[in-house]
Amino acid sequence: MKVIVNDGYKGFLFKNGVFVKMLGAGKYGIFGGKEISVAEVGDDEINFPDKDTRIFLRDPAFCAQTVDAEAKSGELTLHFVNGNYVGKLTAGRHFFWTEDREHTFVRVNLSNPEFPADFPAYLYSNPLFSPYVCKIEVSEKQKGLLYYDKKFVKLLDAGTYYFVKGTVKVEAETVETCLQQQDIVGQEILTSDKVALRVNCVCSYKITDFVKVKTQTDDYRAQLHTAVQLALRDYVGERRLDEILAGKSEMSAYLKDRVKAKGKELFLEIDEAAVKDIILPGEIRDIMNTVLVAEKRAQANVITRREEVASTRSLLNTAHLMDENKTLYKLKELEYIERICEKVGNINLNGGGDLLTQLTAALGRNDKK
Repeated sequence: MKVIVNDGYKGFLFKNGVFVKMLGAGKYGIFGGKEISVAEVGDDEINFPDKDTRIFLRDPAFCAQTVDAEAKSGELTLHFVNGNYVGKLTAGRHFFWTEDREHTFVRVNLSNPEFPADFPAYLYSNPLFSPYVCKIEVSEKQKGLLYYDKKFVKLLDAGTYYFVKGTVKVEAETVETCLQQQDIVGQEILTSDKVALRVNCVCSYKITDFVKVKTQTDDYRAQLHTAVQLALRDYVGERRLDEILAGKSEMSAYLKDRVKAKGKELFLEIDEAAVKDIILPGEIRDIMNTVLVAEKRAQANVITRREEVASTRSLLNTAHLMDENKTLYKLKELEYIERICEKVGNINLNGGGDLLTQLTAALGRNDKK
């Protein structure tokens, strides 16, 4: 019986089930318990389902034309052919043909979250490899706190980072580096004269230590909120309503001083802490509106009386001047006649005397009628 091994294939000669040697392309006769298994020379792993590939290592020709790669448990062994990624190897020993191709392998330790320095970056987004990648992104206005198995490791600057998703759990927590603002709204507080106020505040701050603010404080935002609440209660509770309304800027200054001291404990630099609004109860607001209206009316009455007195004084001064100066009196009289004539259609004059005297007399008669 003859067996032909074509180009691009290799034959494996067995006699009575024992491997003898590897055969190249050609025509071979088989007899006396001999058999030949044929395998294609390609990129795929050399694999005989019913035989252990390691038995071929007894043939120097097989060793010279193949590469031996062993993948261990607890690591990823990545397989590249001529620089192109083709997949990962399962745990065990693997053999590949080296004819017209170069095989390389990159090993990634699953117990080490850091990828090797020479790891191909394009694999991070490869769908075949992405299940083994933990991606962490830190924006330009943030710092990242890196944790391995809940233990802090280092601070990350802005950028994109890739870690091995293996036996060590990799996590990151971001912290803002820019100026932040926190609103404290609706704080209901009693004044010393038992008036319930609601106060709205705003607080802006920067983080001074990105590591300690997360590792040595428990929810710094909640603690800052509480510090503002307590400062407001201390200030408002010791003062009457009138004092508080008159000293809003003083309350903001007090609040900033108190919160700054607490901010240092929380690794925060307080930029501003101020009162935005003071909201009164409905009945108090109505009373104050009534008082305000009364005050404005009183001010309006004072202004009206002042203007009336000034007008009367001006008339009196004018009368004194006309009494002392006949020419001025005549001019005033002409002004008066001019104003009246503007409202009269026709005037008929008869008799002697000058025009001004007759006109004055005629207007005087009309006034009497």
